[in-house]
Amino acid sequence: MRIQEMFELQGRVAIVTGGATHLGRAMATTLGELGATVFIASRRRELCEQVAAEMREDDINCTGLGCDVTDETQVNALVDEVVKAHGRLDVMVCNAGGSATTTYIPDASVDEFMRTWELNVKSTYICAQAAARVMIPQRSGKIITLGSIHGFLTTDKRLYEGLNFQRSGPPYQAAKGGIVNLTRALAAELGEYGITVNCISPGQIPKSTTDPEMVERCRLNIPLERIGTSDDVKGAIALLASRAGAWITGHNLVVDGGWSIW
Repeated sequence: MRIQEMFELQGRVAIVTGGATHLGRAMATTLGELGATVFIASRRRELCEQVAAEMREDDINCTGLGCDVTDETQVNALVDEVVKAHGRLDVMVCNAGGSATTTYIPDASVDEFMRTWELNVKSTYICAQAAARVMIPQRSGKIITLGSIHGFLTTDKRLYEGLNFQRSGPPYQAAKGGIVNLTRALAAELGEYGITVNCISPGQIPKSTTDPEMVERCRLNIPLERIGTSDDVKGAIALLASRAGAWITGHNLVVDGGWSIW
């Protein structure tokens, strides 16, 4: 098979949770550019519908839907709607997540810890399981989770000193670490059905609203000497969602410009 064919996703159907913003939008765009029919979903249905309309203007077959990924009933309904429309699900990108951290050890909120765990690990587990129910009978499928460099590294608090920036803390790091190993466990469970499960762990890829001083401090700690952009995850998602990554499973693909090699 020619390499161009290996990356092609014509006839494939994909869901990207949290697909209307930042990295989720970049990944959804990539899948659409490779030919997949894409559904983006988050709690902000109107935003998903708006972004999907913008993607369709760029000849990407995209539909925006509403879904709270921490709610199993809503996730199952999302997957059912997609399968009812297209008869299959080939790619599930469990991207939606976040951090509820505003307090830190020794005065940290346990409720914030549990909410961060729910936003990341619980949602990934629910979405992966809903996708697996469809993919097992198909004997094929790609489940892609979203970790972080903070899933295997902690935070240097000194980097954030003097800045108006809410850093992630132990709850987020524990949750992202959980996703990395959950990915391995899911890969072991689902491999016999021809389903691959892999994780992408991005490094410092700031949003446009991030404090410029924070961005510069991060840049100085990256061996490639530039900050990451949302386009930097496009190659990773293309590999893991396509036949080019057919023999890769249980892997944590770090996309961080070298941040974690120091």
